Amino acid sequence: MKKLSLCLIVKNEEKSLDDCLKNAKSYADEIIIVDTGSQDATIEIAKKYTDKIYTFKWCDDFSKARNFSFDQASCEYIMWLDADDIVPDESVQEIIKWKKYDDKIDVLMCRYVVTFDKNLVPIFEYYRERIVKNSKKFRWRDRVHEVITPSGSIVRNEKIAIYHNKKQKSISQRNLSIYRKMIDKNEKFSPRNQFYYARELYFNGFTKEAIHEFSKYLAEDHGWVENKVEACLNLAKCYQQEKEYQKALYSLFGSFVYARPRGEILYEVGNVFVSLKDYTNAVYWYKQALAAEVEIEGGGFVNRECYTFLPALQLCFLYSQLGDSDESYKYHKLAKSFRPDDERVKYNELYFQNLFKNGSK
Repeated sequence: MKKLSLCLIVKNEEKSLDDCLKNAKSYADEIIIVDTGSQDATIEIAKKYTDKIYTFKWCDDFSKARNFSFDQASCEYIMWLDADDIVPDESVQEIIKWKKYDDKIDVLMCRYVVTFDKNLVPIFEYYRERIVKNSKKFRWRDRVHEVITPSGSIVRNEKIAIYHNKKQKSISQRNLSIYRKMIDKNEKFSPRNQFYYARELYFNGFTKEAIHEFSKYLAEDHGWVENKVEACLNLAKCYQQEKEYQKALYSLFGSFVYARPRGEILYEVGNVFVSLKDYTNAVYWYKQALAAEVEIEGGGFVNRECYTFLPALQLCFLYSQLGDSDESYKYHKLAKSFRPDDERVKYNELYFQNLFKNGSK
């Protein structure tokens, strides 16, 4: 059976660490905690699960901290988590099964579910390099939005899903601050750093700067195709905030150069036409989003609701605006099948009940 080291870097994680580690001993053979300066009860909580707790002096570099944690691992394989990640029981059992396989892999890619509903049904997810072979000496790179470059024998396991249960929902400027310090030190950005820097600007509300940096990234020949598609989507959202709708459409359609139309792109095209009050065109694009296939295997970000609930909800609204109550109700039922407890669905349900009661249908 394979032996597995679980590595975490932490700082002030007293609200999350227990939930993260409560079932860790059932699948991990050793647990390694690297603390980067906690001032709360994080260390005391960590001691409940392991005595392998190390201190790392923070230096605005997540990769250095993660590489330090990997250096302490003694098992055949290394798994990493963030303190606000959760491994559901089903995934725990799949990890235990995987440990019994004699598959000799180098990298195990697992689903990372960033957004989910109350029943743990995934909404926003993507694959990440979650378990790696220790002897291959994989190293993290990039100060922020750190990553391991997978190589060798790489396997995707769709049954293992790690859930990101972030307690703090507000946007932090921590990552953006690190990028700005890199700029001040004249550190050259890789294409990947350029993409994530633009993304941090967008998330933190620096829309005009984000437009400039996304455009700069897309003008480069290099860069991962999934990041290119995501850059087109985020750039379009920036343009919409500036009410530059034609540029938003150019950006969205520009993503077709890199990959076939994704549901996220098609849904956003529909949103632009709604902003332009062109409901007929919006209907067309939302239907395209419903018909699109989810492509999580490529490794890019996937918002499943852009293929299901969101376009259905919008089509319900648009057909109502266009005076077609039959089609509106049809898409209401579709939206309800995806998220029956959503407040918008409940509102529409009352609307149609009153409509039917008054003999309008």
